[in-house]
Amino acid sequence: MTQAPSPVELGTVLVSLLDPAPGDEVAFHRWYERDHFYAGCMIGPCFFAGRRFVATRPLKDLRYPARSPVVNDPARGSYLALYWILAGHHAEAERWAVDQVNALIEAERMHALRDPVHAGFYRKRWSHSRDPDGVPAELALDHPYAGVVMTMVDRAAGVDADAIERWYRDKQLPAALPGSPVALCIGLEPIPLPDDAPAYVERPPGLERRLLLLYFLEADPRECWTQVFEPQGRLLAEAGLGQVTWALPFIPTIPGSDRYADELW
Repeated sequence: MTQAPSPVELGTVLVSLLDPAPGDEVAFHRWYERDHFYAGCMIGPCFFAGRRFVATRPLKDLRYPARSPVVNDPARGSYLALYWILAGHHAEAERWAVDQVNALIEAERMHALRDPVHAGFYRKRWSHSRDPDGVPAELALDHPYAGVVMTMVDRAAGVDADAIERWYRDKQLPAALPGSPVALCIGLEPIPLPDDAPAYVERPPGLERRLLLLYFLEADPRECWTQVFEPQGRLLAEAGLGQVTWALPFIPTIPGSDRYADELW
């Protein structure tokens, strides 16, 4: 008997944050958009959505904190790529992705003039929609959102993942999202990379305490940064739950164009 197809449900996410070498912005962007976005992920098994975003210099200027334990320079990271992986198929997708990137390295199809900033797999824990019948997480990369904010949070000692989830879902998000352009938030937890993942991918410490939040916005993040995102770090610390270790706003790239490649620095 043929096995029934898996439900279309978001299970895990691949996050990739990169910088081009200064002066090589257009070549890098075209390589990633026209080759690596597909050859490195989208043609793989159980990858069902993907989208790229960019941080121009004015967007980078909004980032906080000024000193981040995640990276040595919080201004690093110009291009963000997000990929959705079907629930129940992470091991299959991860194995293919690691083998595929290693094969692309051997074939010299990995752009040399790039700076890997952050890459990793994350497991979806929860999502929170501003609206009762809002866009589900599965469609978030296909819906024409105008911005994305990626926030990394480290839990305080003694605070478990359920406690910080309750704070976001029951208190912080219901207070901050109504009336704002922030339509959806997805909470994710990191998955350690396999030992044979490419050596250039960093293995940051403290993953067991980390939470990654992806916010999807109906407007440019600058329109609501001071109202929604700037207070988050202070409120989280005042609640004794942890700290925001990196908050980064992005806008979507425009496929088939070099728009924003000259606005990164």
